[in-house]
Amino acid sequence: MSLIDLLTGNTGSQVADRAENKFGISRNQVLALLAVAAPLIISYLRKKSENSTEAESLNKALDKDHDGSILNDPSQLESREAEGGSILNHIFGNDKQNVENKLSQNTGISIDKIGPVLAMLAPVIMGYIGKEKQQSNVGAGGLGGLLDGILGNAAGAGQGQGQQSNPLQDILGSVLGGSSNGQSSGNPLSDILGNVLGGNDQKKQQGGGGLGDILGSFLGK
Repeated sequence: MSLIDLLTGNTGSQVADRAENKFGISRNQVLALLAVAAPLIISYLRKKSENSTEAESLNKALDKDHDGSILNDPSQLESREAEGGSILNHIFGNDKQNVENKLSQNTGISIDKIGPVLAMLAPVIMGYIGKEKQQSNVGAGGLGGLLDGILGNAAGAGQGQGQQSNPLQDILGSVLGGSSNGQSSGNPLSDILGNVLGGNDQKKQQGGGGLGDILGSFLGK
């Protein structure tokens, strides 16, 4: 299952419904947040996996606690929210407040709710990574490549589709009002993240931009 499938499929829909009912926010806002939070969390984990100690710790956590069962059992969402908060504290560290502020500003989810909603989403994202890890049969040394592959597949999704409608683009378009410059790179996830996080239009015009540059604004690259 690709990251786009996770976000636009049954799991994403169930997560959005649960969060809407619990926090009283639009399910489309939840989907918008999930669309940004998933690649953002994966990017942070990719950076951490460059350290062998962090990679081993992540590998053990995935094997022990994140087998992917949460993807088919939304009843786990509320019961694992506290765990999700701990996951986010470890992943984002000192960047956590900055990340929450920026996501709140760009998705319209109030700052008092953004943390709890992210905490609900985090175990889902970790469950997705854990399931992909099992299917790929990789250990600590292969996590970097696995995470690169997940991000690469997401960034490349939709290329060559021409004017075909992309469900995730449609969801976020209704929340965010579409691209600020009316132009598309042809890369759905990159365009989406650019809209939500305020991607650098000048870089895009110069042939840069995209997922790497957008997430780089968080990662300090």
